[in-house]
Amino acid sequence: MQEDIIEKLIEQFRSLPGVGYKTAQRYAFSIIEGKDERAKRFADAIIDAKSKIKFCKECGNFTDKDICSICENRNKKIICVVKEPKDILAMEKVKSFDGVYHVLFGTISPLENKGPDDIKIKELLHRVQKDNVEEVIMATNPDVEGDATAMYIAKILKPLGVKVTRLAQGIAMGSELEYADEVTLSKALEARREIN
Repeated sequence: MQEDIIEKLIEQFRSLPGVGYKTAQRYAFSIIEGKDERAKRFADAIIDAKSKIKFCKECGNFTDKDICSICENRNKKIICVVKEPKDILAMEKVKSFDGVYHVLFGTISPLENKGPDDIKIKELLHRVQKDNVEEVIMATNPDVEGDATAMYIAKILKPLGVKVTRLAQGIAMGSELEYADEVTLSKALEARREIN
């Protein structure tokens, strides 16, 4: 019976991305061997996050309010477009970007049957027109789908007179934005180029 309870805990940790059996086992034993208060804080933090965190109504970022603090306090004339909310955390490491974000919740991917209508492009167009946006920075991953999505959005926004830029090289083709370090992201943001 005790082994079943421990195995259940290990399997829950294993269900997290990038956690193998050995790491899950270490996490489980750390919880079991630790103080009760620590285990309670850990469980409460998970429950709080699941019950209180939602998507910002403006940009799609994770927040515990209707509108995230970035959308409330930043320059709405520049929008940085990312694939997923976790990409915002990566971009925020740069600390020099004072614009807002827009999460697409995916990229155009014919192999996955995802077209322009399956991601948040219409919402981006609405924001661009509503806030008189001057520049849209395409910060989708530097892979085939990310590039195709950036080109598609640039084609739609150009007739509106909006400057559309793409992060410069420095982020390796096929890599994930969330794993890029602050220096690489900072250089890529500074040297962004206009999409023609």
